[in-house]
Amino acid sequence: MFNNKKIAVIIAAAGSGSRMGSGIPKQYRKIGGIPMLIRTLKRFRDHGAFDVFCVVGDKEHLPLVEDLLSQAGFFEVQVVEGGKLRHESVYQGLLSLPKDVDYVVIHDAARPFVSQKIIDDTLEQVLLYNAVVVGVPPKDSMLKAPGNEGGTGWASDYLNRQELVSVQTPQAFSKEWIMEAMAKAAAAGNFGTDDGSLILKAGYPLRVIAGDYHNNKITTREDLPLETRVGNGFDVHQLEEGRKLILGGVDIPHEKGLLGHSDADVLTHAIMDALLGAAGAGDIGRHFPDTSQAYKDISSLVLLEQVSDILKERGYTIGNIDATLLCQRPKLAGYMKAMEENLARTLGIGMDQIGVKATTTEKLGFTGREEGIACTAVCLICR
Repeated sequence: MFNNKKIAVIIAAAGSGSRMGSGIPKQYRKIGGIPMLIRTLKRFRDHGAFDVFCVVGDKEHLPLVEDLLSQAGFFEVQVVEGGKLRHESVYQGLLSLPKDVDYVVIHDAARPFVSQKIIDDTLEQVLLYNAVVVGVPPKDSMLKAPGNEGGTGWASDYLNRQELVSVQTPQAFSKEWIMEAMAKAAAAGNFGTDDGSLILKAGYPLRVIAGDYHNNKITTREDLPLETRVGNGFDVHQLEEGRKLILGGVDIPHEKGLLGHSDADVLTHAIMDALLGAAGAGDIGRHFPDTSQAYKDISSLVLLEQVSDILKERGYTIGNIDATLLCQRPKLAGYMKAMEENLARTLGIGMDQIGVKATTTEKLGFTGREEGIACTAVCLICR
């Protein structure tokens, strides 16, 4: 209850999300590991003022909606099948509400960053004015171009930006007003682009309150926030006579080489572990076990290429990699560039995205005693 009024929220999630590209509709995609729909719904459930929660989804994805709600513990949310158009979906949500609901808040599932302040302001204002939308002033000059398609066309006039508002959601109404507005629009066969437009067409006054530029609608890939992850890797291999010393795919002359099931390229292994860890994809032992003959004496650059494919499949690109070799001997300064070139080429990244350094341990520890070589690596990946 809010000021002794029963409040319902309808989350409109029936859109196809075609402008986002291939895959599932945008409202079910994850941001920071959480489906967009769940992020949005949580904003309203955490507020505490709402008595009824309704999600309107498209028929094809209703099982997915119910599964996501169950996983999130949102057992009190009712799921309703929507229509082909927004107003049809919202109307189905309205029809599903209990009769004693006083006010209805309607919000896009694809606006997961709505603030508690906007929700507060919307509720306070709808109790005063019965019909409220939130909006922000447009940042760009606004041009009227009739028949404009795909960003091209002939201009007819510039609009006064100071009189314009970019409309967002939530939009809130008395249940009586929005139901009547829906009925009038249906009778006239004249539907607007959002719920507030139906209120105006029905002859009711519509109050505009301040929105927030952060409350943007996720429509295309460019609208998605950049997700970054950090990974770190560490590897160590024993030095032994009769083995080649391979670091970053470079064969380095030395009386000893690194012992391992593959070529024991400790530098590449540490980078692989950092990348896999950042992507939440386990480690090299899981993907390339040393019990498999398939990886016997294999070049670690071949395995690194497979790790790169794993990142791509999960939608990640590499921001940068920084690795440090711990090695008493041999001196590695003359081989660093070749290592970086091999690694960058294998991963398909620029030379400025990878750095390889080497240091001694001042003859301390197993590396100082020349018993082995160790490597640490950190990386930043982006999605």
